[in-house]
Amino acid sequence: MTIALNIDEGDRSPRLTVLPSAGSLPTPSEAAAAPAPVRVLIADGQALVRAGFRLLLEADPSITVVGEAASGEEAVVLADRLRPDVALVDARLPGLDSVEATAKIFSASGVEVMLLTTPDDDARIFAALRAGASGLLLKDTEPAELVRAVELLSRGEPLLSPPLARRLIAELAARPEPSSPSSDLLDELTAREREVVTLVALGLSNDEIAERLVVSPATAKTHVSRSMVKLHAHDRAKLVVFAYEAGLVVPRADALASHAPTLSLSA
Repeated sequence: MTIALNIDEGDRSPRLTVLPSAGSLPTPSEAAAAPAPVRVLIADGQALVRAGFRLLLEADPSITVVGEAASGEEAVVLADRLRPDVALVDARLPGLDSVEATAKIFSASGVEVMLLTTPDDDARIFAALRAGASGLLLKDTEPAELVRAVELLSRGEPLLSPPLARRLIAELAARPEPSSPSSDLLDELTAREREVVTLVALGLSNDEIAERLVVSPATAKTHVSRSMVKLHAHDRAKLVVFAYEAGLVVPRADALASHAPTLSLSA
């Protein structure tokens, strides 16, 4: 803002006038229109790692870190007290196991849990999904992808990184006789919704699905949401399970043999 000193010739007392400028503070209506930042809780046993995550996340103005937890027990307490939008939880959290912590956080406060894990931790990955984790990312994920994943999760877009989606399909394929979903459920889906469920199973986000199908992100999100309602799936992991059991996607045998599972679309 600019402050000008005005003097009335008839009245020699000075008056201050505030002139608006490009750098002036936003009006109340402008401030109300600005979206609230995504509130994140970081749970990791190492202080340096927590500090690194804080610096990385808060470099984005749309994210703020509201708390840090050094153990599973502390993560549960802080999630209930602070009610963040997203809890970023290390899979190897000290104290209360990260899977148990995820279950308690999800059931008590409904906070979206993003678990950071390693590619070879299959047992923990599947247990975390059953416990209510809405997002799963590998620890070697690029920083920009982590920020994007947190933002997506805060908007109600659970996310499975493609390598983990492939592992989930591979694990399901190893079962002797996977159960088949009800044909009634499959018939409930439109052709486009079946296509969307298939793309979710391949690990694509709503934005990536929109790009693939040449529709708006809002339309893609609507298709995903409707599919989840029709299939009684509370997260994207359940859509992955359904896509495999319904035969919408199948693991390639050569990929499974090499322990690097990939997916192919079912005809």
